[in-house]
Amino acid sequence: MSKSRSERLLDWLAPLALLAALVGAWEALARAGAFEDYLLPAPSEVVRALHDDRSLLASDAWVTAQEVLLGFALALALGVAVAVVLHLSRALRRAFYPLVVASQAVPVVVIAPILVIWFGFGIGPKLVVIALICFFPIAVNTLDGLRSVDPAQVKMLRTLDASRADVFRRLELPSALPYLFSGAKVAVAVAVIGAVFGELVGADAGLGHAIQIGTAQLLTARVFAAVLILSLMAIALFALVAALERLLVPWKGAK
Repeated sequence: MSKSRSERLLDWLAPLALLAALVGAWEALARAGAFEDYLLPAPSEVVRALHDDRSLLASDAWVTAQEVLLGFALALALGVAVAVVLHLSRALRRAFYPLVVASQAVPVVVIAPILVIWFGFGIGPKLVVIALICFFPIAVNTLDGLRSVDPAQVKMLRTLDASRADVFRRLELPSALPYLFSGAKVAVAVAVIGAVFGELVGADAGLGHAIQIGTAQLLTARVFAAVLILSLMAIALFALVAALERLLVPWKGAK
């Protein structure tokens, strides 16, 4: 059952009111001298840094956004392809599914410097780090969706002379789409974290690089401004994937 307009408005107003209260309390404590500016700047100082350093932050944000989008696209293509292959082959699923799970045991913070040694300081290591972080939720959720089909429905299509490709296209793939988008929403949110990891290890641009330089120079307001942009970027990408989900999987919202 769909929500009314007032209910949807309340869903937005409640978190915004809580956020405003938290920011207001933060500002009041900062102005009262509860902590030093170089430790925790007031929200007004963060806003000032956003304005004063807008050219630098915009340039770095563009670099990070490109890394996030390309890394997420790579993880999406690889995750869906692996899920489909493992679904279609029981032998491959038994052999490779444990390796898919093990991919999440790889400590990204440790492997990122190794990737820099292998691929240099270009965009390559960042894309690999982002893809490693995003791959798992996409692959696992898509595979679960493909395997969630009722066997009785498969038998019914078989009785209608449907081929294996027909079963996949008409039944399994549509059933997997909600699962795929659930994994994609998780992945696109954490893709920003992967980009920062990659930039902290070795980069000359990007918001992760701006955070690293700002921290070294005690420009804490600029650091918080960069973190704010990263948060807004993750929220915007999550909202974009959610909008695509509503467009491509309308039957999910109808439940």
